[in-house]
Amino acid sequence: MDDINLRSISWVGSSLDDLKELPERVQREIGFSLHLVQEGKTPPNAKPLKGIESGIFEIVSDYNKNTYRAVYAIKLGDDIYVLHVFQKKSKHGIATPKKDVDLIKQRLAIAKEDAKKHRK
Repeated sequence: MDDINLRSISWVGSSLDDLKELPERVQREIGFSLHLVQEGKTPPNAKPLKGIESGIFEIVSDYNKNTYRAVYAIKLGDDIYVLHVFQKKSKHGIATPKKDVDLIKQRLAIAKEDAKKHRK
């Protein structure tokens, strides 16, 4: 059996608790996708999140006519930082709502501080 070095996942803010509030099927899909990220792969349901900075991705899960997202950062040291998990409720097409973008940016700053501490 191959030895795979899995990267650790760090959950920022309430992201883990938020994931646990989602439908079980969505939890499993996001969990499997994050596992692929840990293996260094890009899941098929993940794409770069535009408008923040490079290295920020979102996993998109559609279930029961709703869309759920998990936003994570991969270029902050050795860990994968899950910044935000939420149900998308934008009334304006595919855009991520401003309040969610603001929260992602706030948590990204926290993740950067954490990654900096681990490098020392």
